[in-house]
Amino acid sequence: MPNDPHATAAHGIDAAVRTAIAQRAAAVSGVEVAPAEVVLSAPRQAGHGDLATNVAMVLAKRAGKPPRELAEGIVAGLLEDLGDRLAGAEVAGPGFINLTLGEPLFREALGTVGAVGRRWGGGGVSRADKINVEFVSANPTGPMHIGHARNAAYGDALARLLAFHGHDVDTEFYVNDFGSQVKNLGRSIRARALGEDVPEDGYKGEYVKDLAASIPDAATADDERLAAEGVAAMLDRAKATLETFGAHFDRFFSEKTLHEGDPSAVDRALELLRESGDLELEDGAWWLRSEKRGDDKDRVVIRANGEPTYFASDIAYMRDKVERGYERSILAVGADHHGYIARMKAAYASFGNDPDDLELLIMQLVNLVENGEPIKMSKRAGQFVTVDDLVSYIGVDAARWYLLQRSHDTAIELDVELARKESSENPVYYVQYAHARACSVLDRVGAEAQGVVERLDGGDAAAVAGLGAAVEPAERTLIIKLGELPDVVAHAADRRAPHRIATFALELAQTFTAFYRDCQIAGAEGDGVEAWRAALTAVTRDALATCLDLLGVSAPERMERREDEAAAAA
Repeated sequence: MPNDPHATAAHGIDAAVRTAIAQRAAAVSGVEVAPAEVVLSAPRQAGHGDLATNVAMVLAKRAGKPPRELAEGIVAGLLEDLGDRLAGAEVAGPGFINLTLGEPLFREALGTVGAVGRRWGGGGVSRADKINVEFVSANPTGPMHIGHARNAAYGDALARLLAFHGHDVDTEFYVNDFGSQVKNLGRSIRARALGEDVPEDGYKGEYVKDLAASIPDAATADDERLAAEGVAAMLDRAKATLETFGAHFDRFFSEKTLHEGDPSAVDRALELLRESGDLELEDGAWWLRSEKRGDDKDRVVIRANGEPTYFASDIAYMRDKVERGYERSILAVGADHHGYIARMKAAYASFGNDPDDLELLIMQLVNLVENGEPIKMSKRAGQFVTVDDLVSYIGVDAARWYLLQRSHDTAIELDVELARKESSENPVYYVQYAHARACSVLDRVGAEAQGVVERLDGGDAAAVAGLGAAVEPAERTLIIKLGELPDVVAHAADRRAPHRIATFALELAQTFTAFYRDCQIAGAEGDGVEAWRAALTAVTRDALATCLDLLGVSAPERMERREDEAAAAA
């Protein structure tokens, strides 16, 4: 097996089947068919085999032949091509093909997947890009709230997913430490130090009192130093919160640095735009002619009084990423940033870049509910729930799971009562318990079985060859499910959809639970049966751990659970 983690995306149970179908379909139809075009899924009705494909119906128009005629030709050839790897094939309806796979194929697939181990599902990208993933990027003027929590969970999981798929990924937090909001923080700290009300456009949370108390001469210090010390303190708090939450950043980039130097990064970027003719002077202000590149209007970059807008910083920052060699930039931004997308893409294109290489993903809102009612837990931070509140209330694992189990562009209600439950009703608990159960049962198997698992863990795909009796239905279903992981990873990475990993992890845990219910593992009778099932359990353990790790959720090896709950889960 390959040792390169970027070369392990071969499909599981369906690799040989897809290739054989594609080759036979091409021969029968007379048109070129790539294996990736062959879609395999569960049959529509139970008892109609292990896998089904509609490839004949998809090819019919291109081939100019009836789909059922194509399907019959494909089936006749498959039985010859695959030999004992295919136990049966039949045409159903207008041209569906139902396949019953042979036991040798299941044994081969388990060895293939098991030998890859925790790398299974990764490295499937056809072209690796150098990608910058920027997320959270909260103003360092207040505590991180639940919206930032969703952003952090999503951005971190997306970066993990893209890297696992085979891309070269860096993560970045853009620190908004320049402009009026920073000045307002300094004024707010001084007001609190003097016992006065904060300015109307200042920051009123109790945390500002804490900042004022932490600076000995806050009552007499100038606003600029107070702002700098306040930003530094809030950034330290944000970093600590993010570390606890498991969100990793390779770099914290200061907006302020874009305005330093002579010429500054902002000056250099805007000069390029002037030279291109996309930045023009009008009524004393400098305007980016973004409307011609898809924005709804042109945008002011430098005001008539000479002050830069926030857009000036954004343009320079975007340009800086390109200069650092990133081929693609992904930004996870707040729900109020819809209008931001067109202007940023227009600016990106103004530098001669492909606007499709700049992706801005809108994060929708999160509401916490308990017993059907919205809740607010934070008193010291202001009228919002902080990330620290959320973690203290339901824990990091539950928080990340529930923030990731739905698509980022869908608003969610997080049921904290369900998130705290230690039962099969709670999906994160259910998946973690499936992993712990796999670890536990592997501790109880005999020496032969443990030896087979160790060989698999060492990359020996032949470790399961010849083991066990007939492959049971629950075993067949579980091996097929395990084989789906590379496709799930590829789809999730390409669609920027970590929630698909959560969905797959839950499905895999449910499939494993059914296998555990139907097939005795430790102490199973029969020559090699215990070892075969232990190997299947170990492979499932690794796949569950991989999925949980991609989500930034822990994979515990031990969890307590009452017998009645275990029975309910089964």
